[in-house]
Amino acid sequence: MPRPDSGPPAGTPAAVPAATAGLPPLRLNGRALGRFAIMGVVNRTPDSFFDRGATFGFRAALDAVARAVDQGADIVDIGGVKAGPGDEVDVAEELRRVVDVVAAVRDRHPDVVISVDTWRAEVGEAVAAAGADLLNDTWGGPDPRLAEVAAAHGIGLVCAHAGGLEPRTRPHRTGYADVVADVARHVTAEARRAADLGVRRDAILIDPAHDFGKNTRHSLEITRRLGELTATGWPVLVAVSNKDFIGETLGRPVDQRGVGTMAVLGVSARLGARVFRVHDVAGARRALDAVAALGP
Repeated sequence: MPRPDSGPPAGTPAAVPAATAGLPPLRLNGRALGRFAIMGVVNRTPDSFFDRGATFGFRAALDAVARAVDQGADIVDIGGVKAGPGDEVDVAEELRRVVDVVAAVRDRHPDVVISVDTWRAEVGEAVAAAGADLLNDTWGGPDPRLAEVAAAHGIGLVCAHAGGLEPRTRPHRTGYADVVADVARHVTAEARRAADLGVRRDAILIDPAHDFGKNTRHSLEITRRLGELTATGWPVLVAVSNKDFIGETLGRPVDQRGVGTMAVLGVSARLGARVFRVHDVAGARRALDAVAALGP
């Protein structure tokens, strides 16, 4: 059943904070999110590219959520499958990794927005029942039923672009006539389809998915031209934290990409991005507070 919204009754005008006036509305877990919302990453995987399994354990995952919330995360994004190639993780194993964590986070942190990084409708159904507020499909819609799940449960959906890749694969000599146009065409079509299925428009985000089906040149081009995506009228999520395009640009390994990440976050914020998926919540909060201090 769709989740009841704790907002004002129908017909009651909601107050719009000055910082978000004129921006696309974004409402999850019964509350409006501000100009910049931070999504903290919590990986329930033993082989994450960044933390190498540091939050794979149940208790470690819950502790990571608590730290993220304490540091200012508006959203926590729980994932049970490594994005890149690796050991097979079937539906049963993904469910084992994420459902109990979602339920525990819902119980401990009723106000935080819970996102689950999955492309599978079966997983989406289970985590929605456990209390998730957002399904983060980073692979661009390989399972069209996921949007139906979001609509049925009254929760949100991230519509991303992966260039048609199968989940957990890497591109080989990928090319686009215009990568930003290709991204915009795909994500807006997915967003419109989700809205037509009944997902609330103010609970739909679009994500260019830097590095997914893209090389470094593509990801840099998307960053430079991010304003073309924010101009579509859909709230934009950027997930650039410690990614390969930053490492390749700066010649830095994964544990030395923090400064580059913050630079890209700042540029993305000034170009209108609304949600920022990061590993370093405290650092991102400081960086985005500095951007906000610059004014509109």
